[in-house]
Amino acid sequence: MVADPPKTEPKGFTEPAANDGQALGPREDQVVTSGGSCGSWNQVRRCLRANLLVLLTVVAVAIGVVLGLGVSRAGALSPQFWTVFNFPGELLLRLLKMIILPLVVCSLISGAASLDPSALGRLGAWALLFFLVTTLLASALGVGLALTLQPGAAFAAINSSFEGVTGSGEEIPSKEVLDSFLDLARNIFPSNLVSATFRSYSTSYQLIEINGTLPNGKEIEGMNILGLVVFSIIFGGVLRKLGPEGELLIHFFNSFNDATMVLVSWIMWYAPVGILFLVASQIAKMQDVGKFFISLGKYILCCLLGHAIHGILVLPLIYFLFTRKNPYRFLWGIMAPLATAFGTSSSSATLPLMMKCVEEKNGVAKHISRFILPIGATVNMDGAALFQCVATVFIAQLNGRSLNFVDIIIILIMATASSVGAAGIPAGGILTLAIILEAISLPVREISLILAVDWLVDRSCTILNVEGDAFGAGLLQSYVDRTKIQSMEPKLVQFKSEVPPNPLPAAIEEGNPLLKQYQGPPRDAATCEKESVM
Repeated sequence: MVADPPKTEPKGFTEPAANDGQALGPREDQVVTSGGSCGSWNQVRRCLRANLLVLLTVVAVAIGVVLGLGVSRAGALSPQFWTVFNFPGELLLRLLKMIILPLVVCSLISGAASLDPSALGRLGAWALLFFLVTTLLASALGVGLALTLQPGAAFAAINSSFEGVTGSGEEIPSKEVLDSFLDLARNIFPSNLVSATFRSYSTSYQLIEINGTLPNGKEIEGMNILGLVVFSIIFGGVLRKLGPEGELLIHFFNSFNDATMVLVSWIMWYAPVGILFLVASQIAKMQDVGKFFISLGKYILCCLLGHAIHGILVLPLIYFLFTRKNPYRFLWGIMAPLATAFGTSSSSATLPLMMKCVEEKNGVAKHISRFILPIGATVNMDGAALFQCVATVFIAQLNGRSLNFVDIIIILIMATASSVGAAGIPAGGILTLAIILEAISLPVREISLILAVDWLVDRSCTILNVEGDAFGAGLLQSYVDRTKIQSMEPKLVQFKSEVPPNPLPAAIEEGNPLLKQYQGPPRDAATCEKESVM
């Protein structure tokens, strides 16, 4: 059993006074009570500063919509104008593409290397299994909802009616399912890691006039994300397996990952400018803006509905099946962390309050919550996986791309794998969405439409992420309690079996006049019987 960590003073409290030994109240409360309205204004300023990026993004989206509508009514404009007008948004997309490769490799290697099976033990293995299963269920739910509701189908039909694409007379057969699976395996095991950073393998069919069609496998443009993901996870596990010899490389990739996340934070501060012009250019080029907003609204509804189903039905059902306890009473005990997750949009920022609530209100032991919850904040991203699957199918529908079975498998694998070592920061899921789009050759430029409403969807993702962490801690607490009970049963059986070597004589039957006890010398027990007076 792991010992409880030492108790420390809560953050934000002053040291006890030297004279009376009583601790003073919170510093923030002192400012509020003594300053009056000044304290309230300081709270507003702190809130605005904490949510400044979200506010800038919302303002940028609103300005982009107005600017796009104004440009669309300006008539024909020169190509030079469109080049300059699209440049800030193009710069944002280039920055996102630039950060994909180091983000994938470094985050997955450092994440896989941090998961030491010998240190995690059976408890950590059960936690990782729970997180993996729930993430897969969330991804499958997201794909299913997007394919059922089809949020981008109506807008894609409008675009296709205006494009007027004509066929080429002879149709080349589409790729077979077997070829798709073989290409999937080839991309999982790339022949060259360097070429995998900008090329992937794909089988196509060529039309031969005499002999018909023949499969033609070749390298095509586009990053082989799937191969890099598999290699990074295996390489991280190997580094952990090396022990002290691999620590140097693990520290290197951890530092590389930290530096990459600093670059990501800088890029996100430029994001409102890029989003403004991306949204404006998209609105200006649309034939039917109303249909587009309907499609975007259906996309938001699809994400929120999926989060609600997974958070209110799926996770509580799993908790009930394994613990036979009321999951909604457990959910009521973590309402404060869920509200904090909605406000901060960061699972990492919610971690301290979540630990306190699951320990004090839901009866989770400290050594369990403080061991599992940090792991869940790193590897458990149910909400992000669901949102990424919905967004990928939505973008595919916007572009008129039909997804086959292999594409769906790749989406599920990528959404689940990208949660390993994913950053628990606001808008972190957008970066992994770009990775999934690259994996199935969808245009990354459409990510601007997702960025426009990510400030709302990302908060719902964070709520589901931290809820999954809490339910995982509750399940492990039930598992530990059940294991303790089972381990005590053999001790009880052993205690009962330890009887004295000379047992007490059997009790004499009394009160029956038909029986009398034998009085005389001892005889053989086999022939000794009670005599009847009859």
